[in-house]
Amino acid sequence: MGSYIHIPNAIDLQEIVNNNFSLSSSQYVKLVMPNKNYKFVRDFLKRPLNRKDLGVEVGSLNYIDESPYLFIRTQAFQEHSFLLDINKESALPIMPSVFVQMNLKEGDVLISKDSNIGEIIILDKDYPNCMLSGAIYRLPVKDEWRYYLLALIKHPIFREQLDFMVPKGATIRHAKTKFLDCKIPLPNNNAEKVVYFISLLTQAIVNKEKIIHHRHIAILQLIEKELEENQSNSDFCYNLPKFTEVEELNRIDTNMYRFYFKKEVFKIVNYRNGSKNIDELGFKMSRGQNLQVSNIGKSIYSDEKHPNFYTLVLPKFLSKYGIIDKVKYLGNQNTLKELKEGDLIIGAEGFEKGRSIVVIEGKSKTITNIHGITIQQEEHNLLKAVFVKCFLDYLRSKGLIDLFAVGGNGGSLAQKYWTYIPFPNFPEPKQKEIAKLYHNPKEYKTEDFTLDNFLTKDDEFNSTAGIYELDKTAKYLKDKLNKAIDDIVNDREVKIEF
Repeated sequence: MGSYIHIPNAIDLQEIVNNNFSLSSSQYVKLVMPNKNYKFVRDFLKRPLNRKDLGVEVGSLNYIDESPYLFIRTQAFQEHSFLLDINKESALPIMPSVFVQMNLKEGDVLISKDSNIGEIIILDKDYPNCMLSGAIYRLPVKDEWRYYLLALIKHPIFREQLDFMVPKGATIRHAKTKFLDCKIPLPNNNAEKVVYFISLLTQAIVNKEKIIHHRHIAILQLIEKELEENQSNSDFCYNLPKFTEVEELNRIDTNMYRFYFKKEVFKIVNYRNGSKNIDELGFKMSRGQNLQVSNIGKSIYSDEKHPNFYTLVLPKFLSKYGIIDKVKYLGNQNTLKELKEGDLIIGAEGFEKGRSIVVIEGKSKTITNIHGITIQQEEHNLLKAVFVKCFLDYLRSKGLIDLFAVGGNGGSLAQKYWTYIPFPNFPEPKQKEIAKLYHNPKEYKTEDFTLDNFLTKDDEFNSTAGIYELDKTAKYLKDKLNKAIDDIVNDREVKIEF
């Protein structure tokens, strides 16, 4: 997917005169869109935008630790997703007295006008207890154009236009309503079917993202249910720490002595089949590849794949759902520490630590960096690896990963602390039941897809697919979608094929 920005190699004197003698390089950069058949964003709306479509600021003084009402910020809008990314930074609890009911409904299209300007999402469900920040508009999109407009605004052709309109250099950029003046290209050939094709692909991707969220919740609920229903006869009793306990743990921070921490860990170790730590499960831990020049020499980094480059999976690009939001590529002449099938990668540092993935398909020349912990096993038992990954998600959802960690700036879950993390000895059938929600191999038979049956066939696949398979096929469809949009922008014929 190439850029539509044209940077001239040279300019003549007349161009400088025409630009009022400006020598600013940005004045001579142009956006090239070969297709001249387009509408503006405003043309896809049912009515003009007004103040009621804009969110409301509540002020940081109204942020509190717990509340039934959430304030959605622009951080919830991410480039890699069509849905809201809800976390403790993007959705803040607020005072009930300042909450404004906005009746956010499934299918609403929201766009950010400030900060990460032009980022757009569609709501996957109703959000009755949420309100939008003053940097977010709800777009009254015409129903028949909802998914087409969503796809085009997600595409670089929209973002690059908006970058031209909004001055750069400020800490926070403000687009106001300039995004309404961005051009949305339309197909010139077989227009009705092409628009429908784009809309179908977009809807299918949104559906897969929704199910990924549901599968993740189902994993956490299954683990919680198994633990709670199969406790030994012992009762939890909280005691203040003794000197011998502090001496054994060799930690004086309070996290591992809290009532909440001890109660949650007790639920795991009191499981009727007992528990093991990561070493007892047969895993070995190590840091990822040190990529410093002093260690491996000079490297070439790229956003695009090149022959003999390594695929670089960075912990910061792992999502809480166990998928990779983005990869980079690294060229280096040395033999680096590669990942193998059944390996786990977990981000062990910072405020979002605990996010992890399993290497499902053994891909050569895939590496991570030193900020990621690699968890490996000699037997490469994929079921065991996936279950451990799912249970790490459970620990993270309970806040225990943060409590096991130490240090500032989000803390670090160093290897020496993993000895204290218990993993329950769930029966193998239960492990399989949980693991299938993350990884359940199934062929995606695209040769059977047509415009008429695509969503039905795709829904059939989704009904049993795991998170890994849903993400893999969503990425496949995104490639198809972006290729089709590129063809529309460049006024080329769009091949309707799945």
